[in-house]
Amino acid sequence: MKKKLTYADAGVDIDKADRLVDTIKKIARKTRRTGVMGEIGGFGGLFSLNTANMENPVLVSSTDGVGTKLKIAFLMNRHDTVGIDLVAMCVNDIAVQGARPLFFLDYLATGKLKTGTVTDIIKGVGEGCIQANCALIGGETAEMPGFYQDNEYDLAGFAVGIVDNSKIVDGSEIRPGHQIVGIASNGLHSNGYSLVRKICFDVLGLKVDSHVPELGETLGEALITPTRIYSETIQSLVRDLPIQGLAHITGGGIMDNIIRVIPQACGIAIKKGSWDIPPIFPFLQEAGNVDEKEMMRTFNNGVGLVAVVPEENVQEVLNRLTGSGETAWAIGEVTKTRKNARTRVQLV
Repeated sequence: MKKKLTYADAGVDIDKADRLVDTIKKIARKTRRTGVMGEIGGFGGLFSLNTANMENPVLVSSTDGVGTKLKIAFLMNRHDTVGIDLVAMCVNDIAVQGARPLFFLDYLATGKLKTGTVTDIIKGVGEGCIQANCALIGGETAEMPGFYQDNEYDLAGFAVGIVDNSKIVDGSEIRPGHQIVGIASNGLHSNGYSLVRKICFDVLGLKVDSHVPELGETLGEALITPTRIYSETIQSLVRDLPIQGLAHITGGGIMDNIIRVIPQACGIAIKKGSWDIPPIFPFLQEAGNVDEKEMMRTFNNGVGLVAVVPEENVQEVLNRLTGSGETAWAIGEVTKTRKNARTRVQLV
């Protein structure tokens, strides 16, 4: 008589997945906030909107992943920080439009479900949600035998926030003479890792446990540092300061992201040397012989968030940021685009 096959024989352990849901529920409870209805485990996450203090509420959503930074987690066998990256990449993108994050969902796919690894990942997601003051209300963990290499996985995140229509930060009021304030990153965040890995592993032949004197730590520790979450900082700024534009410095670096919120008739002039650059960036630039423009278009170079403000409010904004524990600098200004200019971005 032929053996009766089960889903587990094909590599999918439903019982293990069910047990994992109980662990995820405990993590999600720590992120609960007003509006959350029910618990993880249903067909959809429920969230009740309170729009009593808004005239015309607008929902803002974003989805993103962690990219090839995951390769660093695989090499280090450390999975408790990439969940923070996942939340950060989504909530920062909605926060720069003035939105307050409400809830978050995640998607995790792997070849073989490893309870310890998945638990560490979701703990990171939970920590990211706590930092962003949003709730983890659902997600999906997919076991897909033969689809991923052993000990590898992929992540995607989905965030939803809310803002009153009259308070959307869209850059429409930005004018020449407005100043650009840069807010510090804590390293690479989650962008440019394909180039980072090529320089560090292919060109230099380093390992994640290689101690790099220029960095004062191992390469792996420098590369796995999680992305800063700026949503609470942004809410503090937009609450009562004239913030005309905000940009999350992600893929495309400083040059390509700031210009996304600048009106077409304007350009920007970024002042070189006006902010502190973490050592990971000059290390990569020298080791990979990367030119200045490529660095500025690939990495955040120490600036993770940018605010555009009227000149008379710059010091007030800097004081507010410093008082909330941020490091910030005036790094440039909005300019009038010259006729027939080849670029709207200048490094001066």
